Amino acid sequence: MKSDFEQAADPIALFGEWLTAAEASEINDPTAMALATVDGDGLPDVRMVLLKGFDAAGFVFFTNFESAKGRELLANPKAAVVFHWKSLRKQVRVRGPVSEVSAEEADAYFQSRARGSRIGAWASQQSRPLESRFALEKAVAAYTARYAIGEIPRPSYWSGFRIAPQEMEFWSDGAFRLHDRLKFVRDGAGWQTSRLYP
Repeated sequence: MKSDFEQAADPIALFGEWLTAAEASEINDPTAMALATVDGDGLPDVRMVLLKGFDAAGFVFFTNFESAKGRELLANPKAAVVFHWKSLRKQVRVRGPVSEVSAEEADAYFQSRARGSRIGAWASQQSRPLESRFALEKAVAAYTARYAIGEIPRPSYWSGFRIAPQEMEFWSDGAFRLHDRLKFVRDGAGWQTSRLYP
């Protein structure tokens, strides 16, 4: 039975290979990941977000810090994410502590977004009750007029988080549910690996 992990030693490099394959085969959003956090009552919370960068330091995404996920991560800076690529029949799980990205990183990414998305960051009070769709459209119109000319600054409450991987697990579909699973656990500057039963 052939394994997808014969020479795997670096989980970040392996993730990069799998993401590249997903970018060629997934119909929509190969960078989509389910982000799990914990709220103030200790209940888990999960939603989809988009990966915007990764390297040995971690996996980066951006959000409104006043949103539910923003508040939860600021209060309890630990998270888990899972990437599931149906076209590849593969998934990757990542767990670890979370930190804020630098203001410079947040500024650079914010300015790279479409103008409408930057306006939306100002107009949306993310995760809070919305009285009507018209109220949102009115806010979008107001900020569009406010920033009709020139650059749109990044709101102070909009930034990014980096998940520093302490554990990564790679899963590849196998015949008769005999899946291939390889787990990496951070060990100082390196990684310990172990195979898991399906």
